[in-house]
Amino acid sequence: MLKKSVLFLLLIFQTLSLSSKNFTISGYITDQKTGETLISASVFDNLTKKGAISNNFGFYSLTLPAGTVDLSFSYVGYQKEIQKFYLTKDTVIHIQMKGVNELSEVTITGGRKELGVQGSQMGAIEIPVGQIKSIPTLFGETDVLKALQLLPGVKAGTEGSAGIYVRGGGPDENLLLLDGIPVYNVNHLFGFVSVFNTDAIKNVTLYKGNFPARFGGRLSSVIDIRMNDGNDKEYHGNVSIGLISTKINLEGPLIKEKTSFNISLRRSYADILLQPILYLTSKNEENTMMGGYYFYDFNAKISHKISDKDRLFLSFYSGDDAIYANMKDNYTNFDKSVQKDQMKMNWDWGNIISALRWNHVISSKLFMNTTASYTRYRFKLGLQNISNVKTTNPYSEKTEDIFMSYRSGIEDYSVRADFDYTPGSNHDIKFGGNFTYHTFRPGVTAQKYTSSDDITSKIDTTIGDKNVFSNETMLYAEDNISIGTFIKANVGLHYSTFKVQDQFYNSLEPRLSMRFLISDKFSFKTGFATMSQYIHLLSNSSLSLPTDLWVPVTKRITPMKSKQVSAGFYYNLMNTLDLSVESYYKSMDNLIEYKDGASFLGSSTGWEDKVYMGRGWAYGLEFLAQKSFGNTTGWLGYTWSKTERLFDRPGQEINDGEAFPAKYDRRHDMSLTLTHKFSEKIDLSGSWIYSTGQCGTLALNTYDGPGIEQSTYYGSESLSYISSRNNFRFDAYHRMDLGINFHKKLKHGIRTWNFSVYNAYNKLNPFFVYPTSTDYKDADGNNKLRKALTQVSIFPIIPSVSYNYKF
Repeated sequence: MLKKSVLFLLLIFQTLSLSSKNFTISGYITDQKTGETLISASVFDNLTKKGAISNNFGFYSLTLPAGTVDLSFSYVGYQKEIQKFYLTKDTVIHIQMKGVNELSEVTITGGRKELGVQGSQMGAIEIPVGQIKSIPTLFGETDVLKALQLLPGVKAGTEGSAGIYVRGGGPDENLLLLDGIPVYNVNHLFGFVSVFNTDAIKNVTLYKGNFPARFGGRLSSVIDIRMNDGNDKEYHGNVSIGLISTKINLEGPLIKEKTSFNISLRRSYADILLQPILYLTSKNEENTMMGGYYFYDFNAKISHKISDKDRLFLSFYSGDDAIYANMKDNYTNFDKSVQKDQMKMNWDWGNIISALRWNHVISSKLFMNTTASYTRYRFKLGLQNISNVKTTNPYSEKTEDIFMSYRSGIEDYSVRADFDYTPGSNHDIKFGGNFTYHTFRPGVTAQKYTSSDDITSKIDTTIGDKNVFSNETMLYAEDNISIGTFIKANVGLHYSTFKVQDQFYNSLEPRLSMRFLISDKFSFKTGFATMSQYIHLLSNSSLSLPTDLWVPVTKRITPMKSKQVSAGFYYNLMNTLDLSVESYYKSMDNLIEYKDGASFLGSSTGWEDKVYMGRGWAYGLEFLAQKSFGNTTGWLGYTWSKTERLFDRPGQEINDGEAFPAKYDRRHDMSLTLTHKFSEKIDLSGSWIYSTGQCGTLALNTYDGPGIEQSTYYGSESLSYISSRNNFRFDAYHRMDLGINFHKKLKHGIRTWNFSVYNAYNKLNPFFVYPTSTDYKDADGNNKLRKALTQVSIFPIIPSVSYNYKF
């Protein structure tokens, strides 16, 4: 009896001892079929009501009291996994989740707890990759950036282009990250196609306000794009043939369940189709012409599991646009001499990005990711003209060779360390740092001239700016902290420095985002963020041209700054529809604009003298209703916004020192995007867009002469008068795109035909507007000049077709 009593007391003591302790459950969450890590999968204990989410590498950590646990692992598009056991020590559990059905692999997405009703983060949206692929676009080319243009708070630039303008900011104020590495030139085809191949992408998240402290270096947004790791269990592939390009994706294990690869290639083929046409049209002895244009993207990633605690990732991206031409002319001169001329042009620009990552689980509560990376954007233009003249009486031969080249670019070497520390279920701490060595290569022109009969005429010169070197460092810390059940906050601090040409800048940027939980499905959020930017993009055009140059801040041009406050309500309707309403106000300082009449023509020489510095502000209201899973998915977005600029510093006035609307200021933006799956064989998608017309600067009034009398635009006047900058607003823009997919299961895979229509009801939207004039006679027979504005539209209804085979 005494022995039983002692044992009973020991058991009670052990139970009480365990109940006073906390232990950590950690591991990786992956797809059961492919081994692909799942970003932002949810882990929730149904007993304590505490949870966590997996990070960008699929790792999770959850600290709970000792005792019985009832864990639920969930991810949209996957079957829920349940784990019940008695927790007595730190435990490692790797979860492999099973997809609901085979086709769901295309449309799955994680329901991020840090972004939804329950999370503290606001101003952030995650788009399922499957929805991105289903949205009908120009030429049928699926595009990440064009999908983001359909979201509230994001405006498109020129029609058809992939440029984005977020909450009043410019295109160079967006930080675009591919697996955490900045991409400087994100466009092909002069901006009409982005460089991101959707077949290589796993996850896309847009941050447009209240940025987490781990991000910095831009004012307006962060677009975080993560690539697929690759299937580590079996081989799969995908081939897609579209109107302007072909895509191939292959993935599989190098060592089963240990090492995997994922390779994607996309190439346009306009040049291939053009070659036989050029050959036939120039097939004669006197002249020939060969040439073309193409772009390509190549993504590759290798993932290797060293152990349960260590993983390596090697990723690579290369993409280029190229225009080339080779023309030959053979003819006989009046003096019967034979002359042969040859002109060559090679014009190419593009990116290279490479990164080596090491993940290490230091403990069940501490996760580390280190990255060494290299990124480069370069532009190169070469023109050569060779002339050869031969005479027979007397015999002589003369050869002239003229060569000119222009090149520019930017190059970065970076090292970064990120740590995820989870001391308890109420804290999710992230901290780390980054160092980047920048090399800015401004426009440099080389010229060479040689002549075979006059050695003294040889010329070999190089002119342009010298390379500019700079160091950029960043340290950050943020804590996603829960204060009781109803309050959750993301508190962060971001510190950055930038040293260039003996000039040192630094910035301390506090970040705060708070959530107040009104009910399990309804919350209120508010936040504040400051940002700074140390580099600028010199550009004259609304298109993305390869001559655009990245330049650093200088002693005269100081870093751009922004402050943003926002607030909003979030509601989850029946676990199906996420609704949100956000308002924001953003102030921006040290913005740059070109002087009136100034232009940039591919050289950074003296660019500081061509720009003025000023400030701006933007405010608005955004509504979003989003459904991310089920047979019907999509979103409805609406934005009311206003953004203005003011350049009134002494000696740097623009618009006479008065405020003026920014170029892409638009009061109303609305978009509706829907995808419906009728069956395993057919799904339909469509989008409708409406927006207020963008701004432009036009001479809407003229003068009769040098005096001050002003008259209306439509008359016989001769002198133009521009009342203010961006004084003209285009007509409202609206468009509908439609697409349908026909799927069929074949013996070794799935075949899909896609038919889509861009601008389905053929709305002739303005691409640009210019003044025209015509002569006419008035009632008295006098010659008069009638002036008008002429609209140019370049994108009518455009049908597309593509074929896809997945095996």
